[in-house]
Amino acid sequence: MKKRGPDKTVIGLTGNTATGKSVVRRMLEHFGALGIDADSLAHRAMAPGAPAYKPVVELFGQWIVGPDKQIDRVRLGRIVFNDPEALAALEKIVHPIVREAIHLLIRRASQKIVVVEAIKLIESGLAADADELWVVDATPKVQLRRLMENRGLTEPEARARVEAQPPQADKLAHATRIINNNGNVESAYNQVRYALKSLEAKAGAPKKPAPEPEPVAAPPGAISVRRGMPSQAREIALFIFQNSGLSLSRADMMQRFGEKAYMLAHADGAIVGLAGWQAENLITRIDEFIVSDQSPTEEVVTALVREIETAARDLQNEVALLFLPRRTPDGVRQAVLDAGYEMRTPADLHVTDWREAALESAPADSLMAVKRLRADRVLKPI
Repeated sequence: MKKRGPDKTVIGLTGNTATGKSVVRRMLEHFGALGIDADSLAHRAMAPGAPAYKPVVELFGQWIVGPDKQIDRVRLGRIVFNDPEALAALEKIVHPIVREAIHLLIRRASQKIVVVEAIKLIESGLAADADELWVVDATPKVQLRRLMENRGLTEPEARARVEAQPPQADKLAHATRIINNNGNVESAYNQVRYALKSLEAKAGAPKKPAPEPEPVAAPPGAISVRRGMPSQAREIALFIFQNSGLSLSRADMMQRFGEKAYMLAHADGAIVGLAGWQAENLITRIDEFIVSDQSPTEEVVTALVREIETAARDLQNEVALLFLPRRTPDGVRQAVLDAGYEMRTPADLHVTDWREAALESAPADSLMAVKRLRADRVLKPI
């Protein structure tokens, strides 16, 4: 990418709706890449105070502004998705801002590999800035099933959405690499491993899978935290069952690895704490947080939170939302507060993106703890 710096490799990631782009991006993040969701940045660019808000309202009128002063995406969508010229005018405003935001994130990144996900990666010009173009592919049958199961669409609605998009073949024709993602998460994960290794391989060198990070030995009794990997799926599933009663198969765990990352706290070689989290739209969301009642609670909580925050700041996230089941023991809850979090409700969050993330991410019957991770917001300086 033009402003990335000489030591970074940028992967452009695209594919039509419900092919599983975000799953592949999260897999890349498991291996240490910085993931950027360009489509989420486009939404943020139109928030009040963000650079695209005023020009978009001036172009389309106050009719698109809701009572909360936010741009109503449903109203805006009625205009632009039925009028190609209106859509082009909107993209002319938003795309340059998103591109500059991506450049800013890449310049700040400490990661050597950055993956930029966008459904219109090619059409927006972002693909031209990438070193490689990865296209995630799935059959129309799989796309329809995912739209119906995951987004609650009827079959006619799902079919209309699939057919309204440019042909997937157009994207595949530009691909440096194709990731087939027809439902087997483990297969997709292995394709990503091989693809990453091929980035590093010298000409003629064997393309072995990228290795999973090796665990670091800790002194006896000490708490150590490291990122969980799919090879530990059964071990993680057993810990979850022992501490929550939820039974998960290896396939269930692999599906979860396509949705989130795991941080594992260990003592003497055994898991004593676990946090399932994801970074989306520059917001860290921790929707699983389990601490063994046989462990030193405060030490485990502190260690888990510290490692997640370190990773979240490295991903340039602005805030952490930590969801705790209402049945969470008082000791765990107090340790979270001692780590600098505050108990809040979504209504308390005055940043729209944070509030929306809280509403869509909160598990049933949970409480939310919040901690701000950085003072500035990414789109403010642009």
